[in-house]
Amino acid sequence: MDSLSRILSLYPLQTALNVRCHFGAPWQLQLAGASDGCAPYHVLVAGSAWLEMPDGVRQALAAGDAVLFPHGSAHRIHAGDGAPAPVAKVQGLHLAVETNSGTGPASDILCGELHFGPEAVPLLRTLPDVVLVRTAGQPALASLRALIALLQQEAGEDRPGTAAILAQLTSALFALLLRGWIEQSGGQGLLAVLGTPRLQPALHAMLAAPEQPWSLDSLGQLCHMSRAAFVRAFRQAAGLPPAEVLTQLRMAQAARLLAQGRLGAGQIGEQVGYQSEAAFNRMFKRHHGVGPGAYRRAARQQ
Repeated sequence: MDSLSRILSLYPLQTALNVRCHFGAPWQLQLAGASDGCAPYHVLVAGSAWLEMPDGVRQALAAGDAVLFPHGSAHRIHAGDGAPAPVAKVQGLHLAVETNSGTGPASDILCGELHFGPEAVPLLRTLPDVVLVRTAGQPALASLRALIALLQQEAGEDRPGTAAILAQLTSALFALLLRGWIEQSGGQGLLAVLGTPRLQPALHAMLAAPEQPWSLDSLGQLCHMSRAAFVRAFRQAAGLPPAEVLTQLRMAQAARLLAQGRLGAGQIGEQVGYQSEAAFNRMFKRHHGVGPGAYRRAARQQ
């Protein structure tokens, strides 16, 4: 399994496609900010628009652009001059459809949300307020463009299995969006290491075998770098020392195993590299705010 796939498996997210918008200019979508555990996204499948953030940052959006707000930031997406035309909303068979009476250039937007629990917060912390991926004229993003086209098609269908297909497609959308963002921007934090080819062997090793007593020397050797050069390159890419990233990955794996409920805390501690259950419990509580037992109980309630 590749490193991005392993990371995504450690930080489970639930995806939803909620609304399809067919607008004629002038129109606007305005969100005051999402609740904790929710990250809205929009896919502009046709037309053009402007994205505006509360700090005044303004970016043009074109057909094929996908934009995600990992921290639920307030934002406004709009097109055309003048007051937005009134919106009519109807509940379709699988998702709501919004239309307006605007007579200007048409736009087609798919809007949805990512829902995540506390175990996924470390991953989302590595993302900026806005993740924007542009697919137009990008051969490497052909898969994402194809997925957007398939989402558009299925969202307008009334056929057996459409709801299940939309659910699966939106799950794939986040993975493709994240991969596209890493390839276009280089990523940041943990994901920046994925965008740095010479550091990928170390990250892959930590993900594949978190229980191993990885040293800076051994990780550097995997990358064909000296210890000092490896530490400098890793810190520059991730903004964190390798040991901190290894701890984050171990704690994410431990959280996933605790939520599954099959192993005791001591066994899980051993699987993520701690010979002492007490040491594992201390580190887990420091990282997640509660001990392994309380975390497991909360996961069962959810």
